[in-house]
Amino acid sequence: MLKSFIGLLSFVFILPATVQNVPTPAATTAEAPHIQVALLLDTSNSMDGLIDQAKSQLWKMVNELATSKKDGLSPKIEIALYEYGNDRLAATEGYILQVTGLTADLDLVSEKLFALTTNGGSEYCGYVIKEATKQLTWSDDNSDMKIIIIAGNEPFNQGPEPYREACQSAIGKGIMVNTIFCGNYDEGVSTLWKDGADLADGKYFNIDLDQKVVHIPTPYDQRIIELNQKLNSTYIGYGSLGEERVMMQSTQDANAASYGAGNARERASVKAKATYKNTSWDLVDAAEADEEVIDKLDKDDLPEEMQGMTKEEQKKYVEAKATERTTIQKEILELEQKANTFQNEKRKEMAEGGEDTLDKVMSKAMREQARQKGFEIDK
Repeated sequence: MLKSFIGLLSFVFILPATVQNVPTPAATTAEAPHIQVALLLDTSNSMDGLIDQAKSQLWKMVNELATSKKDGLSPKIEIALYEYGNDRLAATEGYILQVTGLTADLDLVSEKLFALTTNGGSEYCGYVIKEATKQLTWSDDNSDMKIIIIAGNEPFNQGPEPYREACQSAIGKGIMVNTIFCGNYDEGVSTLWKDGADLADGKYFNIDLDQKVVHIPTPYDQRIIELNQKLNSTYIGYGSLGEERVMMQSTQDANAASYGAGNARERASVKAKATYKNTSWDLVDAAEADEEVIDKLDKDDLPEEMQGMTKEEQKKYVEAKATERTTIQKEILELEQKANTFQNEKRKEMAEGGEDTLDKVMSKAMREQARQKGFEIDK
């Protein structure tokens, strides 16, 4: 179901920071526009399909957002993840849990999403919307895109926190609330899911939990997957997180691939774009953000293959990896365009119609809401 759910999310996706003895890369001078998305997922027993779809569609969602621009600038995409309605969660906290706060660490979001499991519970929509609005570090700039997406299948007015107040509080901070009812459209209306969206300038959708998103394979998928493996070889883990995060990157590649070649291609395409940056553990990204980062690092902060190099040799090594990465990313993006064209033609042949899956309805909503905030998204 989440396949369709995250397809929907394509519109739009804390852990405590780990302290490490490495310098913080310098901030860039150009302030990128923000796209902030909080995903509030019902993880009660009946939601296995939703979670499964979310896993399968995460990178499709992010990839669509990554094509957007505002005033010629690519956005900084931050995603937060909450689960709610699960008996394993504390009753005193409204059966909700902040899994990750708003973060640009997309591999972390993927890791936590794939760790979600379902269990019976009480679904308090108003409570989780209120907490997401209050807890997360939302942008103060009203021109940024700020969205909550909540999905579930129980009445929207359950729990101790009035959903009307929660939704009105969200839109008061410029946060639109999109609601997704997992079931019949009219039932979602009668159980107030549409009312919740209307209160916060959002969109209401319903999806069929059993509906499957169609993945259209292309002749370019395998080559992009091969290039993704080459792309991974350009990452240079440094500091206390380096080795661990290099491994996490490969694990999330495997998680994406577990839902097929098309999903693996979507993830590879995200990694080829400017929105996928890992300055906290990758030396290539860190050096791009701060030209002096290598001079500031101690020998022990570097991977073994660089520890015997002089500072000049280290810089040349990183520069070579950066050049190699740029070349690989360029080819991935060129093949992505061909793959998209191929898929569009196939969709016409298949005469796909209607908006009964989440990827279709959410994509449409995302484009409409993005335009309201001055963003443009490539077709």
